[in-house]
Amino acid sequence: QVQLVESGGGLVQAGGSLRLSCAASGSIFSFNSMRWYRQAPGKQRELVAVIMGGGDTNYGDSVKGRFTISRDNAKNTVYLQMNSLKPEDTAVYYCAAQPLVNLYWGQGTQVTVSP
Repeated sequence: QVQLVESGGGLVQAGGSLRLSCAASGSIFSFNSMRWYRQAPGKQRELVAVIMGGGDTNYGDSVKGRFTISRDNAKNTVYLQMNSLKPEDTAVYYCAAQPLVNLYWGQGTQVTVSP
């Protein structure tokens, strides 16, 4: 069982930046992947960014060039740096860990971007 705790959400104006953190209870360097998802009101949860065990990254089309996922294996922490934020980025952001196949979820952190 992996436990995840997200932090760093908040209210920011359009064009601003936020950095989300996700602290994991396990050794993330051995995990298949770590991921960030988001869910806006009335919408399905969508994948925002993935970092694979080997370090490869992938991003949703709507955030490419603006968001960056990274990890600190020594701290068992994954980050999501969000720049040039837009009102449509407003959502609850969830961290997910994939040690092998199953996903383990954090509780989510709210990000609100004002116009």
